[in-house]
Parts: sequence; C-alpha cells; structure tokens
Amino acid sequence: MRADEPRADDPRAGGSRAEGRRTDGPRAETSRADEPETGRAAAGPGAATQSAAGVPPQSAAGVPPRVGAHRSFADRYPAHIPLPPTAPRPAPVRGAFRPVTIRTARDAVAAAAGYLRWLGFRDVVQPEERPASGVDLRAPGLVAQVDPSTRQTGLRAVECLWLNGLSASAVSVFFSLAGYTPEARSRAAEVGLPLFVLDLTGTPQPVNHAADELAAGGA
Repeated sequence: MRADEPRADDPRAGGSRAEGRRTDGPRAETSRADEPETGRAAAGPGAATQSAAGVPPQSAAGVPPRVGAHRSFADRYPAHIPLPPTAPRPAPVRGAFRPVTIRTARDAVAAAAGYLRWLGFRDVVQPEERPASGVDLRAPGLVAQVDPSTRQTGLRAVECLWLNGLSASAVSVFFSLAGYTPEARSRAAEVGLPLFVLDLTGTPQPVNHAADELAAGGA
C-alpha cells in the first residue's frame, strides 16, 4: 500500500464514498424527474390518435362499426334509373291464311306469292315467264324461288337464290314441293335462308329456323 493512499478505515475515504453516494442519488432522481413521459404519452393519447387515423375504433362489445353504413340521398336515390328491358315485338295481327290448291307448277308459284303477301311483303310480282336466274317472285326487298318438281331441291339451287338475294340486297325465300337435300338444308342454315315446303293444299310449312322466324314475325 502506498503512503498517500487512504486506508479503508480512514474517515476521509468513507466520506468520499458517502459523498459519492449522495452525489449519485440526487443526480439520478433529477434525471428521472426531468425525463419527459414520452413512453406513457405514447401509450395514451398517441395510441388514440393512431386508432382514429388507422384502425377504426371498436365499440364496447369489441366489434368495429360498419364502414359506409350511412349513404347519402344521392346514393340511395340516383338521378338516372335504368329502364326495364324492352318487351319483345308483338306478333303481327294477321287473318287466317287462305291457301291455293296446287294442281300445276303455276299454282305452286301462286300459292307462294299469296303466302308472301300474307306475311306482309308488298307488291309481290310473278313474271309471265320464268327468268334464267330461277327467281319466280320479286318484291321490294324480296326474291323468292319455287321448285314445283317431284325431286328434292339441291344445294346448287339454294346457293343460286342466296347469291341473287345478295346482289339485290333482298331477303331470299325458297319454296319446294318435294323438300330439300341434307346439303341444301345445311347451306341454308349457314346463310340464314328461309326454306318452306308446300303441300298439295298450298299451305307452306317452315323447314328451318330462319323460316320459323319469318313465319312468326312476318316481313
């Protein structure tokens, strides 16, 4: 031990240690007293602010209130209310069709002409002689052909009538006494050409979907 080092039982050393304890005590208390209560403040009003800005506050039952439960008058009663869908066009009011008994080829053409007039086509004209195009009946927006033979109407006849309708920007309608081949029916379904079959009483019967629509809706 050095001569200038105080001993443990020296009152001066104890005074220094006591002094040090006394000095440390008030300093620590002062630092704790002067320290802002940021931790407690963050847990109090700050948490409430965060809840108000971020997560919606909860009710007493612990269930968050419904977002957007209140709607304004403009939202509940819009200025534009969409109209209900348009009803389908009513079927045209027509009297009963009066057929013409078919005995000759010209009777078959006359029966088809009468049926087209009954559907609503106006100014249906039957030429005195059959033209080379095979079109037997014409009207504004209409070309029609009648096959009075006992053989089924083939693909070529249906295609020729369809091309005639395209060139005249008119509806094409075909009438046949003996019906149609499967190829002719298939092509007529592809291009939407109405096909009818004439019985001997002169009453046309629709064969495909396009003919059904024409018979139901008229011209």
